[in-house]
Amino acid sequence: MDTQSKSLTRSPLIDAFGRQITYLRLSVTDRCDLRCHYCMDEQPEFLPKKDLLSYEELAAICDSFIARGVSKIRITGGEPLVRRDVITLIEALGQRLGKSALSEIALTTNGTLLERYADQLAAAGVKRINVSLDTLDEVMFRRLTRNGRLADVLRGIDAARKAGLHVKINAVALKGENEHQIADLMSWAHGRKMDMSLIEVMPVGEIETRRSDQFLSLAIVRSRLEEQFSLQDIPLNTGGPSRYVKVAETGGRLGFISPLSHNFCASCNRVRVTCTGTLFMCLGKENSVDLRAALRNGGAAALNAQLDAAMQDKPERHDFDVNAGPAVSRSMARTGG
Repeated sequence: MDTQSKSLTRSPLIDAFGRQITYLRLSVTDRCDLRCHYCMDEQPEFLPKKDLLSYEELAAICDSFIARGVSKIRITGGEPLVRRDVITLIEALGQRLGKSALSEIALTTNGTLLERYADQLAAAGVKRINVSLDTLDEVMFRRLTRNGRLADVLRGIDAARKAGLHVKINAVALKGENEHQIADLMSWAHGRKMDMSLIEVMPVGEIETRRSDQFLSLAIVRSRLEEQFSLQDIPLNTGGPSRYVKVAETGGRLGFISPLSHNFCASCNRVRVTCTGTLFMCLGKENSVDLRAALRNGGAAALNAQLDAAMQDKPERHDFDVNAGPAVSRSMARTGG
């Protein structure tokens, strides 16, 4: 696959609030092999496969972002590894590393297929992956994911570490579910030299459960952890929204992603592109532009015009309110992680 743009580097992507966009989250599918309660319904309606952009089109969109200064691309879903031959896209993007503004390709996964793909990901140029894992309790894992198998994820994590990938664990803090397992999950991750980030439930998409019943403020979680551990704020920046602490007792790093209790929009450097080519400038807003139509009807010039329009329409912040229902109707899986 050779769709790399031959155009000269263009002006950086800077929104109306002076924030430069350097981080693209690229969804390659809305499909997933798990059905996590806080993410989607038990029987979700997935997009027809014919609606998805080809890998060549996704790569062309990435090239337009790279030419405008995007240095980090994270492949997301749904579950990205369920899309057939996704490694070909990652390999193609890997060829841009060191030859353009692109300096990192990362991946977010639920880990169920990592055992199969870990070596290929590492060979393609991926250095870091995030694995979503909310519990080490097999019964709870099966309930939260609606019959997922914890053993598959644990084998995948082992395979990723063996392949030399830096693994970070992402865990959603869920009231009444895993809230009293967080310390043990953190200690387990740190004992294997893996960082971990905690995430608040976000009101994105309609689900069968009220998110206000699931929501647990990370301010409360941190306070509880500080009863057992010494947490020291550190200035680590991995390109995302995590605020990190060093845990003295474990020697590991713990991140807090708290879009409700501690808004992080002032420093937002991210946008999301879906598998159908829709560019969302904010996870919690409907503002979007259609990159698929621009790519198919006008090529690179039309894409750049749409990116310029998007920068002027990127909201200053989201307005999540877990008690007010979903901020947007589209699912997290369809938006792209």
